[in-house]
Amino acid sequence: MKRLNLTALFALACSPALAETPLGAIDWLKDPAPISVAQPLLKPLGQPQSGTGATVPDVEVMPLDTAKPDAVGLLPSATTGLPPTLWQASTTDTLTSLFARISPDPLPAIQALYYTLLLAEAEPPADAGPDARFLKARLDALHDLGAVEPALALAERAGPSQEPLFDQWFDLALLNGNEDAACAALADNPRLTDRFEARIFCGARMGDWQTAALTYETARAVGALAPPLDSMLAQYLDPETIEGAEQLAPSSRMTPLLFRLHEANGAPLPTRNLPRAYAVTDLRGVSGWRAELEAAERLAHTGALPANRLLGLYTQQSPAASGGIWDRVARVQALEAAIADQDTDAVETVLIPLWSDMKREGLAVVLSALYAAPLAEMDLTGQAGRIAFDMALLSPNYEVLAAEFRPEGRRAAFLAGLAQGNPDPELARSVAEQAIATAFATQDASTAQADLLKNGRLGQAILSAALQLDSATPNQGPDIIAGLSTLRAVGLEDTARRAALQILLLRAGA
Repeated sequence: MKRLNLTALFALACSPALAETPLGAIDWLKDPAPISVAQPLLKPLGQPQSGTGATVPDVEVMPLDTAKPDAVGLLPSATTGLPPTLWQASTTDTLTSLFARISPDPLPAIQALYYTLLLAEAEPPADAGPDARFLKARLDALHDLGAVEPALALAERAGPSQEPLFDQWFDLALLNGNEDAACAALADNPRLTDRFEARIFCGARMGDWQTAALTYETARAVGALAPPLDSMLAQYLDPETIEGAEQLAPSSRMTPLLFRLHEANGAPLPTRNLPRAYAVTDLRGVSGWRAELEAAERLAHTGALPANRLLGLYTQQSPAASGGIWDRVARVQALEAAIADQDTDAVETVLIPLWSDMKREGLAVVLSALYAAPLAEMDLTGQAGRIAFDMALLSPNYEVLAAEFRPEGRRAAFLAGLAQGNPDPELARSVAEQAIATAFATQDASTAQADLLKNGRLGQAILSAALQLDSATPNQGPDIIAGLSTLRAVGLEDTARRAALQILLLRAGA
């Protein structure tokens, strides 16, 4: 490979790929909850009684503003209802192992609970050290769910200009399109990372092209750059090497920097087959409408994008074609118009295929959040009326909206009772229904989580119950009972009701 032409390096300074406008993200430090989070913790139903031999952990309590980075959060106790000692009696190893088990496709109610736990402001485990492993595990979990903006805000609040956090901060910033702050920090302190590629990219990004080129040559000499990075950085630093060069296939081990280098070198990659976090890059205003729609649906699926923002994209313009995502766009627009016109026949015509589409794409809860309230006010009949009832039960205001329907039949009566927190066991037929009725008839946590609660491990108990419930199939009654019972016992009644409704309506096909 020829040496870099330093006289050509400045040509990229005004390149559109480098001068692109960063994602217009919600400022998480000012508005910390655009994603779905769980309702605040209520007074627990079943408190351990005094004199039961419960162990009070010997922990050191410190003010949150002077705590370790692991203590940082975006949601204060006043918002979550969770105590500052949420994690302190657990070990870092145990909690990081549990965070790693979070499903990429959780029940929406459990997903909201995961976000609450991941973003909660609380003291870290008592064994937390300067390596910030607990915070890094939370950042990894948020990243995997596609919640890049809150993860980036969490890292920034922790003070990422330090070695343990810099690499994650840099990767999140690359996905978000706001890497200048990270690059400026690296320019001030090159020891923040041992990744040559970050130093090279940031040197060029900050305008120090000569140092970037010299760092690149050094990295090549010591064999520090894998083949994809080597070639991509060479093209990035010297645009003369791009023309005529063999187009590189996407790496099987994609990184945020490689992704951005493809973009900067004039060969942007589609994100649909990449991990969910990469979908955020399609919402920076540099992709076409279809790419934005597909990205928004992927992120809305895990609650990482507000329903209203997805609706804004759905209604941005007329669909360009038919089939696939264009049919969903057309049907959402048709439903909007039919509701606005109070045209019951038109609503019934479009709602049935749209509901089928959105359930298949994992967006039933999103659609319900948008339209359950206006549909509950319309006199829909037949299958459309049943869908409107189901949407009411899947909406944030399920308890109020469900009361606007007159339950007809065993199924509807059981679901309506569940929405009120009183499912009738006499109406339960399936394994899932019987397990749910049993769980709502008790005030005690399951045995495994009860032991955690007695030892002051509230966060671990909640997370363990959430994972157990989220992984349960509709035929795994004991796991459903255990997960729901613990959530209710610690005061997460709303989460328990919503999760139970979603098990029946989304997983069991009730």
